[in-house]
Amino acid sequence: MTALNASGDTTGTGHLPAEAPPAPALAPPLAGDPAMLGLPTFIVGSIALGLVLVGVVPATAVGASLPIILAATSAGLFVSTIWAAALGQSAVASIFGVFAGFWLSYAVLVLGLTHNWFGITAADAVSTQELFLITWLVTIVLLTLVTLRLPLAFTAILGLVDVALLLVLLGTENASTGLLKTGGYVVLVFAAVGVYVFYGAASQATGGKAVPLGKPLLHG
Repeated sequence: MTALNASGDTTGTGHLPAEAPPAPALAPPLAGDPAMLGLPTFIVGSIALGLVLVGVVPATAVGASLPIILAATSAGLFVSTIWAAALGQSAVASIFGVFAGFWLSYAVLVLGLTHNWFGITAADAVSTQELFLITWLVTIVLLTLVTLRLPLAFTAILGLVDVALLLVLLGTENASTGLLKTGGYVVLVFAAVGVYVFYGAASQATGGKAVPLGKPLLHG
């Protein structure tokens, strides 16, 4: 066994042993609730689109909702998607990410048709809108099924989105202003459900109590 000399050297070389480098500080764990950003940006875009569909602005002003949808809804949902993914909330990230794509693609569709970006003739404009609506209807229905194990309020929002897409699709196919307006009212209804869910998230984030969101339709 090596003896400790008067200087504290245990190596026998006349030098004190080197101190171990300090352990690196660990980064604090990520926290927060992505719904605090995702829900209000979803709500504001939904209200804007719903008001367009029910005729608050003239039919020729179909792009009236795009400043909100592009600058707030699409951007906010993409940020919320990244936030949720960083927290490991895969289901939340999927929902926000899919809706971010929906809103952005809607804005691109309207801008593309009104500015002839894609070489789509006026005669093919309705078919193009139908393709858009059918594609997203199938996708959102699939996403709705994914939410069956989540609280009922989330399934209700997506179920209402499905109904609104179907009504707008039928209204587009039949050139029916009545169906389009009905779809707009359904959009405003799912925006209202979103307001309720956001209120609960905001209540918890500010130290209050959660609001009841309903039991999941599917257990286990």
